[in-house]
Amino acid sequence: MHLTHLSLADFRSYPRAEVVLGPGVSAFLGPNGQGKTNLVEAVGYLATLASHRVASDAPLVRMGAERAVLRAQVREGERQQLVELELNPGRANRARLNRSTQVRPRDLLGIVRTVLFAPEDLRLVKGDPGERRRFLDELVTARVPRMAGVRAEYERVLKQRNTLLKSAAMARRHGGRGMDLSTLDVWDQHLAGVGAELVAQRLALLEGLRPLADKAYDEVAPGGGPVALEYRGSAGEESAGPVGREGYTALLAEALTRSRPREIERGVTLVGPHRDELLLGLGELPAKGYASHGESWSLALALRLASYELLRDEGPEPILILDDVFAELDARRRHRLAELVASAEQVLVTAAVPEDVPEVLAGARYTVAEGQVSHVEGE
Repeated sequence: MHLTHLSLADFRSYPRAEVVLGPGVSAFLGPNGQGKTNLVEAVGYLATLASHRVASDAPLVRMGAERAVLRAQVREGERQQLVELELNPGRANRARLNRSTQVRPRDLLGIVRTVLFAPEDLRLVKGDPGERRRFLDELVTARVPRMAGVRAEYERVLKQRNTLLKSAAMARRHGGRGMDLSTLDVWDQHLAGVGAELVAQRLALLEGLRPLADKAYDEVAPGGGPVALEYRGSAGEESAGPVGREGYTALLAEALTRSRPREIERGVTLVGPHRDELLLGLGELPAKGYASHGESWSLALALRLASYELLRDEGPEPILILDDVFAELDARRRHRLAELVASAEQVLVTAAVPEDVPEVLAGARYTVAEGQVSHVEGE
């Protein structure tokens, strides 16, 4: 899989941008703040419906504009597809596929597949649990696009349940009569059912990811492992073994029943995939708090490389995006990473200066300056 054309309108710093692309390596070069990352961020958004830099769509729309439009022509073998997204902050985004308007944004998932390396990846190791949950869920959705709907349904049910718990907590604090919480049983069943599907997919993902992450870490930092990936579920899933979706549903339902008094007291749901954790380890120690800066970087790279290998083995080869990564790495890690990704069908690289791009990643070169993208050399 590779992009042959990327078009942006009022996205970030670009009033308009048209970039013709091909397979192999394409490097976008220019000083910081000129818009290099904005280009690859757009590609990543088309793949995941989310930015790797911000949590909402508002910053993605150029100041003064009402909406932004992203278009990409995607080639997979002999097949070409045109995907389009219109970002409308505060309103529903709109999508088109091959000029048809009869699609939802999440219907585009799986058409563009990417694995993105960025300086923000250090948060996978050093950040809070939400960063690792997001990593798992985006990879789950890349493998099984219908999981986008499951995730959205889980968020809807969780919001409704939290609203009910918050009302109950406020009534109790103000000395009022206890609320009728019979509807909480219904929401518990909804949450357990949808949550169990998400947990089952996360655990299945980790089964495939573990050996690949260990192998990737040894390739990036030989002799520094092994890598440990442990799922710690708030309902005890990690100790229950592979019990399947029905088993996870029962575990979640039982855990919700046990935690109900504390949840009513605090006014929030304390059990479910939104509270689960992915624990990362190197050797015998947890990575967070013990891994050095270099080890943390190597582990983050290993997780992305493992993701790439997993997606490539299961479907169309994803596009690799290396966003200002080489400037963050020492010479040895820079060289190893370049060697490992050089054979990918399409690699998009951003760097401040040409010297930051290893020689093995030869290919097309573009300069980016003041919102203008110019093809300067390469095929």
